[in-house]
Amino acid sequence: MLLKERGGNVRLTPTERDRLLLFGAAELARARRARGLRLNVPEATALIADTVCEAARDGVRLAEAIERARSVLGPDDVLPGVADVVTEVHVEAVFDDGSRLAVVGDPFRGGTLGDRAPGALLPGPGHSGPGHTGAGDGGPAAAVRLAVTNTAGVPVSVTSHFHFFEANPRLDFARERAYGMRLAVPAGSSVRFGPGESREVALVPIGGDRVAVGFAGLVDGPLDAPGAKDEALRRAAACGYLGADVEADR
Repeated sequence: MLLKERGGNVRLTPTERDRLLLFGAAELARARRARGLRLNVPEATALIADTVCEAARDGVRLAEAIERARSVLGPDDVLPGVADVVTEVHVEAVFDDGSRLAVVGDPFRGGTLGDRAPGALLPGPGHSGPGHTGAGDGGPAAAVRLAVTNTAGVPVSVTSHFHFFEANPRLDFARERAYGMRLAVPAGSSVRFGPGESREVALVPIGGDRVAVGFAGLVDGPLDAPGAKDEALRRAAACGYLGADVEADR
């Protein structure tokens, strides 16, 4: 592909051409989805892959990029049979620490699927969609409520099962209180913080084996191991995460 620019020609590398083609396919998918159409295999695959690439461009870690991609589409957003064909989406994206292969398994657990998502929490009568927290919003009863302020100049989204303690360093909140916690929202949904926005979120303990691997790399192991919380707080403070040096009774 050859582009004209004042003073000469601009030649794109094969990787750059592939990225532009992927973006174009994803934009087509977004436009068709906005018209209420259900997506086919190429459209759904492109949209999921592009979400990973854009998340990487935003500077997030691999694990969060994959979680964002999983939250984009649900079975109701694609044509019959697509969810059976596309069980994983593989895409190479450029992260802050270099090119990484992202493997998005279970790629259709978000979107408009809502309470029919595999493993989703059943919503209460007051549920009003992703981004809401608190009683009756489709999540479990909150164990912790935190005031969070986005000090970044861009929107920041945090998905349902992301270790909230390790969320974007420009989110200002009492990190210690969020250790071992996730958002109290339905599986596959997320909470968006606009630039400069302050809001209260509800958090619940991470379940299962309580092992945090990936995310921002502040834990990378069992959450309840001796000294794990203190070490994670030390790492967060050293890396400039806002709120890491604030007492838990804030």
